[in-house]
Parts: sequence; structure tokens; C-alpha cells
Amino acid sequence: MLKVADFFDSKKVGNVGPLGFRRSSDLKRLLSGIEKLKTDNVPGFSGLNFLDMGCGDGRVNILISYIAEKSIGIELDEWTLDDYSPLKEELERELNILKLPLPPDNIHLFEGDSLDADLHSRVFHKTGVAIEDIDLFYTYLTMHEEIAELITQRAKSGALFMVYGLEKIMPRYDGLELITPEKPLEGILAVYRKP
Repeated sequence: MLKVADFFDSKKVGNVGPLGFRRSSDLKRLLSGIEKLKTDNVPGFSGLNFLDMGCGDGRVNILISYIAEKSIGIELDEWTLDDYSPLKEELERELNILKLPLPPDNIHLFEGDSLDADLHSRVFHKTGVAIEDIDLFYTYLTMHEEIAELITQRAKSGALFMVYGLEKIMPRYDGLELITPEKPLEGILAVYRKP
């Protein structure tokens, strides 16, 4: 998984240049945060159903695909999703050269609004996974309050919600408990659980 993180971190888009409005998750930091949660015995990090609500080019989905049963992503901007296949093909060429495992065939990306019930139905028909089946939700601070409300209303008990892109302020959501310390993991990641 570290090679996958290295690959995508070398191809980040962010705060500068023509794509400055679009930010990529730092996968090494995300991976380190997940490893810390595993070390702390936070359940839910193997054989899980994962949903990235704002998946961009699918980089987080590819990383999580190694520990997930299903790695599902939803992205509003179709042109951003267009980056997924070329990046995945380049990654797979590099992994083949290094004789490392390729991403599993469990990644499903969809274009649309992450909060749209009709899209959730389409996701279910394609993957067999409903919102109520998701173990781990993820977002990059975009629409985090709306996503937290959806999780509170529809997710199963024990579902985790990872919010990436935090600095000093740790948001609180009615119906979710913060399970990370009073500061973000790796300086950027907060994790919540639905009781």
C-alpha cells in the first residue's frame, strides 16, 4: 500500500496552479492515520465496505481497495473521474515492474451527487452495497456536515466517518462520537463512529 501512496502523492493537485480549487488527499498521511487506528484496535479496518463521498480521481478508493470488500466512490465532476483510468493504468505498470500486488477488482466509481437517493439506489444495484451496509465513510472536508447527517440518519451502528483536511478545529456532529484525540490524526484526519 505504501507504493500506491507514494505513486499518488507524487501526482497531487492542490492549492496552486490551474487546479488549485481541487485538493488531493495525502495518501501517506491517510495510510499512517489508518495504521494508528489499527494499532489502537479501532474496529472496522478489514473486509469493510468503503464509500468515498467526493472521490476525485479515485486515489483513496485504490488505496483502500487493498483492505476493503468493496471500495466505492462518488464524484460530482465527471471530468475529475476521467483521471481515474489513466492513473490506475500507470500505477499498475509500475506495480507490475516491481512485482507488487495490483489493486483488487473491487473498485466502483460513480458520477453524481453523494447525497442523491437515486444515485444511492444505482450504487446498490451495481454493487449490492447500500448506505446501510457501509462500514467506513470518507470525505475531504467538503459537505462534511451534510454527509454526517446522512450517516446519522441511515448508516448502521458502528459505521466510521473519516473527515480529511482538518487542522485545529475538530467539528462535532449530533449522533456521531469523535474517536480520535482532541487533535487530528497526522494533523489532518478526524474519525467518528455512529453509536
